[in-house]
Amino acid sequence: MALSTTPVADAGRSTLPVIVVTGMAFEARIARGKGVEVVYAARADLLERALSAAVARGCSGIVSFGTAGGLAPDLAPGALIVAEAVEGPFGRLETDRAWADRFAAALSTGPLAARLRRGLMAAVTAPLVSADDKRVLHRSTGALAVDMESHIAGAAAAAHGVPFAVCRAIVDPAWRTLPSAATAGLRDDGTTALGPILRELLRQPAQLGALIQVAVDARAARISLVQARHAMGEAGVLRLGVA
Repeated sequence: MALSTTPVADAGRSTLPVIVVTGMAFEARIARGKGVEVVYAARADLLERALSAAVARGCSGIVSFGTAGGLAPDLAPGALIVAEAVEGPFGRLETDRAWADRFAAALSTGPLAARLRRGLMAAVTAPLVSADDKRVLHRSTGALAVDMESHIAGAAAAAHGVPFAVCRAIVDPAWRTLPSAATAGLRDDGTTALGPILRELLRQPAQLGALIQVAVDARAARISLVQARHAMGEAGVLRLGVA
């Protein structure tokens, strides 16, 4: 992984932006705001490159934010995970406990309270689409959910000595196997192309029902992310050094 290991200076850290790391363009749009620099890409090397450049400009902390696949069978679409650690390709990466506590406190009021869970996140390098694969990963790690960006964000935070946090919303539950059309349109830069999705549906029209369910689940995840981002802004969670 081509991330610089130059330490970020402690002096003035609280005046530097928090970097929010996502995989998808729609997640990035939700995350943007004052004091936040967002980097996103679906392809790992592009994300690592963008994150390295952002960290080189200076940051006070790094947050992995966006959607995740469910691993725990009791988590419905829209459930929110504040991670205590990430288990993935780079081993176990701990989140900053005090910062995670602030995230959880911000999300523990209003409509989000019943959807909030804390625990372990898993990270993978390729999409985990089948219910069987999710079941195996849950049994082997005990993780609540899985994504493809948190290990990259966590490794960068560890390399540069800045706090790390994870806030993710479940988009596809553990019991759901994604139809191939659901991932057909994902571009490397995190945007989505409609053409490949339509071609996949034409090739296999029986996927339509499953794809509609994916859209319903995605709406639940998006609503949770929007509400979470608002709560985080209200509570000042993304301003490190501010109690």
